[in-house]
Amino acid sequence: MLLSDFDFDLPEELIATRPANPRTHARFLVALGAATEDAQVLDLPRYLRPGDRLVLNNTKVIPARLSGLRRRQGEQGPTEARIEVTLLEPQGDGSWQALVKPAKKVRDGEGIHFAPGFSATVTGRSEGQLNLSFSLDGEDFDAALEAAGVMPLPPYIAARRAADAQDRTDYQTVFARHSGAVAAPTASLHFDEALLREIASMGVDFTEVTLHVGAGTFLPVKVDDVSRHRMHSEWGEVTEAAAEDINATRAAGGRIIPVGTTACRLIESAAAGDGIVPWQGETDIFIRPGYRFRIADGLMTNFHLPKSTLMMLVSALMGRERMMQIYDHAIAERYRFFSYGDASLLLPKV
Repeated sequence: MLLSDFDFDLPEELIATRPANPRTHARFLVALGAATEDAQVLDLPRYLRPGDRLVLNNTKVIPARLSGLRRRQGEQGPTEARIEVTLLEPQGDGSWQALVKPAKKVRDGEGIHFAPGFSATVTGRSEGQLNLSFSLDGEDFDAALEAAGVMPLPPYIAARRAADAQDRTDYQTVFARHSGAVAAPTASLHFDEALLREIASMGVDFTEVTLHVGAGTFLPVKVDDVSRHRMHSEWGEVTEAAAEDINATRAAGGRIIPVGTTACRLIESAAAGDGIVPWQGETDIFIRPGYRFRIADGLMTNFHLPKSTLMMLVSALMGRERMMQIYDHAIAERYRFFSYGDASLLLPKV
């Protein structure tokens, strides 16, 4: 298939820069096979059945965007320059891959200072990314990052406004537990504790998995033939208990509905035989039309970028023509798009 097969025109004013308040009042497009209904996220229990299982991604977004100073001793004396850093992925030796602007002006071995006692040294670079070794590690690093960093809003929001204190709450799920993501599993942002309790009370179960969402989720597809696209990799884990619960629900005839494309990609990565197995590691699974889903029976997700791999994933689930109909409806009805936008529930079989 061609990249143009997943393109559509989106009015810029439909790109959300703030979430609905309260979270559960976001609009909710429900696709039941060929039927389409308009609702709110708080109506989700109407579309679930006792015995269903929602799969949640419990990753926690770190305040990965830092502003620092590059200090250099030159012929004319000491100079300082402002440097912007976005942490991408931790390395096995405790260092971090990062995007640094302006990267070309920062030399290997040079230091970047973020706060008293909190700095980093450039130890290498590859494909436009720099490797940073920090002056702190462990809990000390976490505390310094929490104090100095800001939430790494997606590019299409950051281009319109700066992150602020409210994003610390808005860009984090209520069940975030394991730090490591630099982007939120955004479909999960629509849940609050009251909605979770209501869903549980009707006999729907929850399973938590972990996929640390990376900045690669925003990278554009640059090839016309989508089969040639190379996916970014992200670290994830499906525990033994999670695998057992998902397999038990499937055996009992319940539906497995991941909340978000990250949870969907992870459980499909862990599929084996007739079910799912405990799994841990890096996944670069690329789900596009022609893929046969092995675990997921449906998907709750936000509305995605044109020509994105996530648009290809939902098209694999519902069919490309059906997804285009759904997006035409969403645009005509003025749904809000992307990370802080509205949500959908995609159920290919009623």
